[in-house]
Amino acid sequence: MRSHFCGQVDESLIDQPVSLCGWAHSYRDHGGLIFIDLRDREGIVQVVFDPAQAQAFATAGDVRSEYVLRIEGRVRRRPAGTENPHLRSGQVEVVASGLEILNRAEVLPFQLDEPDVGEAVRLKYRYLDLRRDVMQHNIRLRHRVTSSLRRFLEERGFLEIETPMLTKSTPEGARDYLVPSRVQPGHFFALPQSPQLFKQILMIAGFERYFQIARCFRDEDLRADRQPEFTQLDIETAFLDEQDIMTLMEAMVRHLFKEVLDVDLPDPFPRFTHAQAVARYGTDRPDLRVGLELVDIADLTRDVEFKVFSEPAKRPGGRVAALRVPGGGELTRKAIDDYEIYVKKQFGAKGLAYIKVNDASKGREGLQSPILKFLPDAALSAIMQRAGAQTGDMVFFGADQAKIVNDTLGALRLRLAADVGLVETGWKPLWVYDFPMFEYDADIKRWVALHHPFTAPKEADAERLDIDPVGVLSRAYDMVLNGSEIGGGSIRNHRMETQQRVFAVLGIEPQEAQRKFGFLLDALKYGAPPHGGIAFGLDRIVALMVGASSIRDVIPFPKTQRATCLMTEAPSPVTEAQLRELNIKLRKPPEATRDDSSQT
Repeated sequence: MRSHFCGQVDESLIDQPVSLCGWAHSYRDHGGLIFIDLRDREGIVQVVFDPAQAQAFATAGDVRSEYVLRIEGRVRRRPAGTENPHLRSGQVEVVASGLEILNRAEVLPFQLDEPDVGEAVRLKYRYLDLRRDVMQHNIRLRHRVTSSLRRFLEERGFLEIETPMLTKSTPEGARDYLVPSRVQPGHFFALPQSPQLFKQILMIAGFERYFQIARCFRDEDLRADRQPEFTQLDIETAFLDEQDIMTLMEAMVRHLFKEVLDVDLPDPFPRFTHAQAVARYGTDRPDLRVGLELVDIADLTRDVEFKVFSEPAKRPGGRVAALRVPGGGELTRKAIDDYEIYVKKQFGAKGLAYIKVNDASKGREGLQSPILKFLPDAALSAIMQRAGAQTGDMVFFGADQAKIVNDTLGALRLRLAADVGLVETGWKPLWVYDFPMFEYDADIKRWVALHHPFTAPKEADAERLDIDPVGVLSRAYDMVLNGSEIGGGSIRNHRMETQQRVFAVLGIEPQEAQRKFGFLLDALKYGAPPHGGIAFGLDRIVALMVGASSIRDVIPFPKTQRATCLMTEAPSPVTEAQLRELNIKLRKPPEATRDDSSQT
């Protein structure tokens, strides 16, 4: 039906006939001439209708926005002064000799160039939203990302292998999405939260290098960077250790950014242990575009009379830290009060102590703070020196359990940097490794895996699994970009005995382990090679690349925060006949569909 895409029409086609298909992007009647901007996925071209072509001109008079058209005509150079430098086709136009209206369109619920369309409307009419330039760009860039990743991995001997979508429920992390079996009454499949176990099985099967652009499902509370169904680049290798995997994956991400964005990422990426990242930035996914760092001062405050500082400094698991903000002395008292309210509400901090540095050369006399009277000169001088405080700075303090201090100052450093203008531009990737193997969950009163239960302990710590879980480090590693974790992986337990010991620490009895993971344990008996891998959040990577605030803007058909699709109205009730066929009876009738307009 067409000879060219609209976006391909340029000066090379002058005086040549073309046939084009697309949507009427805009319509202008200038009396003697009619102009229609025709749009397809490759771009826009201006089409001119002259009364001399009577039939085409008459048909053009009936065209309205978003009509689907087929046009025949000849390319000519635009008259001087009418060029559009922003379009590839901006130097030319098509003089129409024929026009066919392939389909009409009703008046749209919103205009495609309207800047402030509510997200609920956008998701309800997603097929229209996806016509917008920004969404076309996002989805096309997503395709370029997946193509680049595929090529890189295929060139290095990775095989793309599919794993099952209907699998066994092993609820160790988020809730599973369950699928009832019709032929096995009372039994359920689960949609995969990840292909983790299957990709390990593929290593045992001898494929050695696997990847998959995998759909994954998690029934969890949603945020801007989470969806109930999402896409990850899933990778597993045999006979590579963590250094090998990190080096290879780093090269892949550098190649991706160079090919898609023409951006040169650093070589190599900075690497931090988990302990270093948390100590310096309060988080295991630091945004290195922000140079502010936390400084420990517990040893300087242990003996002061100010109990807000001295008690956490002496307490096991406590932390006292300072955060210097260059130029922060310009902050108003109201701004400081707002920060205090923020850390109290969000992180359970008891308060937010601070010292304003009016003149660093004057010692105590050059400082301003309600806490000065509680700190002796020696301690105060040492704190300011260690924090690196200079005239015009503000120093904030956190003193509490280490987690509260880390969460509080870790979040505050980002908010302050944004407010004061201390966020650098560009891309700052890094690796974080040597994660703790376990963390204690006080609610369920047992150890849980910080990553997942198939992560291997560091070899030096393996013998302490049973006697000192808190001190065991794992062979896990995360890639972080601009404060977002974009990939996480680990070396796995390839020996059955080690995997069983990990299950024991997690409180998974042998019978339960066999019931949930028996097929993996059995497979580990038959010559499992050393192996490890990683999974990258494809949606997050694309969202970062296009500067989207939510991954919904890079997913063609996303769900709302209540895990509903406004376009198809899914999930929805099913008939009694369907339920009977599945041997299911509802305990209560389904609730009426609620308006999701404020829950996107």
